[in-house]
Amino acid sequence: FESKTEKGISWTVVSPIVFTYKVTESRGLLDPSNDTLLLGHITDSQQLEDLKKSTEPIKRFVVIDQEVYKIYGAKLTEYLETNNVLYKILALPTTEENKSMEMVLNIVEEVNSFSLDRRTEPIIAIGGGVCLDIVGLAASLYRRRTPYIRVPTTLLAYIDASIGAKTGVNFANCKNKLGAYIPPVASFLDLSFIKTVPRRHISNGLAEMLKMALMKHRGLFEILEEQGHMLLDTKFQADNSAYGNNCLQTASQATYIAITTMLEELAPNLWEDDLNRLVDFGHLISPALEMKVLPSLLHGEAVNIDMSYMVYVSKESGYLTEEEKQRIINCMVELELPVWHEACTMELIQRSLQDRLKHSGGLVRMPLPMGLGQSIFNETSCEILHRAHEKWCDE
Repeated sequence: FESKTEKGISWTVVSPIVFTYKVTESRGLLDPSNDTLLLGHITDSQQLEDLKKSTEPIKRFVVIDQEVYKIYGAKLTEYLETNNVLYKILALPTTEENKSMEMVLNIVEEVNSFSLDRRTEPIIAIGGGVCLDIVGLAASLYRRRTPYIRVPTTLLAYIDASIGAKTGVNFANCKNKLGAYIPPVASFLDLSFIKTVPRRHISNGLAEMLKMALMKHRGLFEILEEQGHMLLDTKFQADNSAYGNNCLQTASQATYIAITTMLEELAPNLWEDDLNRLVDFGHLISPALEMKVLPSLLHGEAVNIDMSYMVYVSKESGYLTEEEKQRIINCMVELELPVWHEACTMELIQRSLQDRLKHSGGLVRMPLPMGLGQSIFNETSCEILHRAHEKWCDE
């Protein structure tokens, strides 16, 4: 739109940006007969048909967490070679301590040497949330936007990092201070990867599931409350032992609800234009706590400590009964998640909330549980925050 004033001409540009991406569950992603990893992102039927008929080899650049590579490297290599793929595999130590621009630049240098077509040859990221975040940022920077695919190998990444648009790395001792909102062209979810994940990391992922349960879905809370320990024991796999045959059904139901509720929140607000975000529950204090005690707490553990404190804030605000508060805390303990940490002082809480004010339009916009499976946004008084912290520490 053009407008003229005495100072000159001004143009206002309104450019709608639409992102379309697929989140697909597919068992046996590394089975050579399953072409989802190579072709599952393609939505144009003619393009898909042409690719299948072509004698030219498919070209793929794969970034994989080095611990995941130790377990699945041989299987991944066999998959790519059986499918006649021209490939490069880059195995990296994608940990929270290494989540930096240095690693992003390392990836883009390797991608540049491999010489990808930025339209038709997506970069594939295989690993936990840190790996998916780093590769996503590298892809969004290389030639301004190169398509990429996410394959989560941890529970937390499966129901959280893999299905949204956020990418990022840590900077200036702050979590994800550099990043972009560029979603993958596809996320491919294979629950069988979870069977090789250590028990603590299963627990870590359950924290993000519990977040969505408390904010949006009482039914999911009840599944976690009643069967969370079974999910921990069976690692979300089919199991014929003491638990019988319903393990996989429960695992599928729990992950389905967690993903659906997460996408319901993310899809209309992919760029976080609306700052009232239910998915921020557990993420007000946890970033500062996680960075302060790195590497002693996993992401989900720090989130759960934040949620645990906020449950006390909610109780003191009159949104939860004592019984509901206790049920939530007991559920957390049953999921083998930490519910308190000595580093989560009142000073750290106040500093985190002050920082939140700077980036949330002058309001804390604190999501709190209101009963089980419902939520409210609240500007809580200092008196309630202090009282809740005192009780939380005492108990």
